[in-house]
Amino acid sequence: ISRPFSVVVAIDFGTTSSGYAFSFTQDPEAIHMMRRWEGGDPGVANQKTPTSLLLTPDKKFHSFGFMARDSYHDLDPEEARDWLYFEKFKMKIHSTTDLTMETELMAVNGSHVKAIEVFAHALRFFKEHALKELKDQSSSVLEKDEIRWVITVPAIWKPPAKQFMREAAYLATLVSPENPEQLLIALEPEAASIYCRKLRLHQVIDLSSRLILNGFDQETSSPLDSGFRQAREQLRRARHSRTFLVESGTGELWSEMQEGDRYIVADCGGGTVDLTVHQIEQVQGTLKELYKASGGPYGAVGVDLAFEEMLCKIFGKDFIDNFKAKRPAAWVDLMIAFEARKRTAAPGRANAINISLPFSFIDFYKTHCGQSVETALRKSNVNFVKWSSQGMLRMTSEAMNELFQPTISKIVQHIAELMKKPEVSGVRFLFLVGGFAESPMLQSAIQSTFSRTCRIIIPQDVGLTILKGAVLFGLDPTIVRVRRCPLTYGVGVLNKFVEGKHPREKLLVKDGRDWCTDILDRFVTVDQSVALGEVVQRSYTPARSGQRKIIINIYCSPTDDVVYITDPCVRKCGNITLDLPEAKEGSLPRKGRREIRASMQFGDTEIKVTAVDVLTSKSVRASIDFLSN
Repeated sequence: ISRPFSVVVAIDFGTTSSGYAFSFTQDPEAIHMMRRWEGGDPGVANQKTPTSLLLTPDKKFHSFGFMARDSYHDLDPEEARDWLYFEKFKMKIHSTTDLTMETELMAVNGSHVKAIEVFAHALRFFKEHALKELKDQSSSVLEKDEIRWVITVPAIWKPPAKQFMREAAYLATLVSPENPEQLLIALEPEAASIYCRKLRLHQVIDLSSRLILNGFDQETSSPLDSGFRQAREQLRRARHSRTFLVESGTGELWSEMQEGDRYIVADCGGGTVDLTVHQIEQVQGTLKELYKASGGPYGAVGVDLAFEEMLCKIFGKDFIDNFKAKRPAAWVDLMIAFEARKRTAAPGRANAINISLPFSFIDFYKTHCGQSVETALRKSNVNFVKWSSQGMLRMTSEAMNELFQPTISKIVQHIAELMKKPEVSGVRFLFLVGGFAESPMLQSAIQSTFSRTCRIIIPQDVGLTILKGAVLFGLDPTIVRVRRCPLTYGVGVLNKFVEGKHPREKLLVKDGRDWCTDILDRFVTVDQSVALGEVVQRSYTPARSGQRKIIINIYCSPTDDVVYITDPCVRKCGNITLDLPEAKEGSLPRKGRREIRASMQFGDTEIKVTAVDVLTSKSVRASIDFLSN
C-alpha cells in the first residue's frame, strides 16, 4: 500500500439491497457495521437498505433506501407520476452489451436519466452516511486521503462494468481520479471467500450434517427452520453490538482444511449468481483461483419476474403495463408485499400464502376491465391461485414453488456443470452466501442435490458476508494471489506474410515487404492463471516523430482458438492510450525511433496499464478505457 490509510470503508452495492461497513487499520479485527437506517424495519439491526433511489420531478436527489421507498409510497398518485423512482437498476449494467458513460436508465414512471448519474447519487449517499459515522467514531479528524474505499461488483462483470463503477465513484467524489489506488473494486464471491476464511464453527450452519427425509425432516415444519431459529437467536444476541470481531489468523473451520483443498463460493444475490472456485495455499493462507468466475442473471429478482408474469396471465399484460404506468407507486407497493411473502416461502410448507393487492389495483381493474378481480381469477386458468374473502391473492405452496423453480433450477444446474470441470474436481466445501442464500427454498434444493458430494456451509449472517469480506479485502488486497483470466485479450499486429499459411486477403505490401495484417497478439488467454503483480510487456514505437499520443485497440475473445482480430468471436473491447511528452533535442536514439514499453497487469480485480519511455526511463501517462467503445 503506497500510503497508509487509517480506515477502510466498504460499500456492498447490491441489486436489491445495499450497505456499508468499516474498519480502522489500527484495529483490523473489528468490523463495524452501518448504523440503523431511518425507516428501517423495527427490531432489525445491521440491516442493509433497499437499493432504491428517488429523484424529484426536476431530477434532483431526494432520498435513497428506506426513505426513498417510503417517500414514494406517500406521494399523491397523480404527483407520483412526475417523480423518478429507480430500483434494481444494477442489473442494467450487467445486461447492457455496449455500456458507455451515456447509457440511460428508466425510472418506474418511464423517464430516462444517465445511468452514471443514478449510480453516483447512490454512492454519494453512502459516502455522506459513512463519513458522518466515522466522524462520530473517530477521535481525530480524518483527512479525505486517509480513507480507502472498496466497492463490490459481481465477479462475472466485464471490464466496462467495473470501470463504470469506478467512474461513478469519481463522479460521486468518493476519491479523485488522481488517486485511483484509493478505491478498490472487490469481486463479491471473492470477498465472501476471504470472510469465510475467518469463520468459527459456531458461526456457520452446516447443511450437510442434517438428515432430511423427503425434503423436510419429520420433527419440524421445514428442514432448516430449527437450525435457522438457533442461528437467528445467536445473531440476535450478538446484534446488540454493531461490531463484529474476526479471527486474527484463520478460523476453526479453516483449520479443518488442508493445503490444496478446493472449495466453491456460490454468491446468490438479488440480481446475479456468481461462482468462484478457490484453493488454499496454507503457509501464507492466501487464495488461488482455480477456474474463471462463472454465473449469470439467476438472482432472486427472477422470482419477482415470475410473479409479474403470473399477474399478466391472470389480469392480462396490457392491464398490468397500464397499471404500472398510471399507478407506479402502487405497483412498487404490490412488489414489496410480494417480497415480504417470498421470504417466508419454504419447502414442505403446508399453508397457503396471502398477498394483499393494493386497493387502487382492485379499483383500477374494475374501472378498466369492467369486471372484478375475483372474476378474473375465476376465469383465468392459473393453477393454485385463488381469491380470499379478505381481499387477497391466495397462493398455495405449489404456486410459490412454481415461481421459484425456474430460477433455482438454473442455479443448481450451473453449480453442477461447474463441478464437472476437471479443474474443479475434488471440491470439499460449497459456501452458500448472498441474500438469496437465506431462502429455505434455495437451501433445500442445493442440499438435496449436492450434500453427497461436498459439505455445504452457510455463514450465519449470510446477507452480510460479502460486506465484511470487502472490508477485509480493503485491509489486505494481496490475499487472493492468483486469479484466472475470464477472456483472451490482445492487440492486432502485422507479422511477416507466409505463403500458404496466411490468407491472401490479409496481405499488405509495405516498403517492398509482405506483411500479414490483423494478427491477434495475445496478452493473456482465457482461463490462464495470472499472479498478482505479474506483468505482460510490449514495446510500441510512434509511427512518426512529433507524435504526441499512441492509441492501441484492445480485442477480446471468449475462446483461445483465435488467430485474427477479424475472427467471428473477437471484438474490440477497449483501448490503451499512451501520452508522449515532447522529446528533447538530441535525446532521441540515432535511428530517431522512440520506444515506449507498456506493462499490463491482469492479475488484479481490474486490468491496469503503466508505461515507460525506454530512453529516458521516465514513466509515460498510460490509461486503459473500456467505456468509450
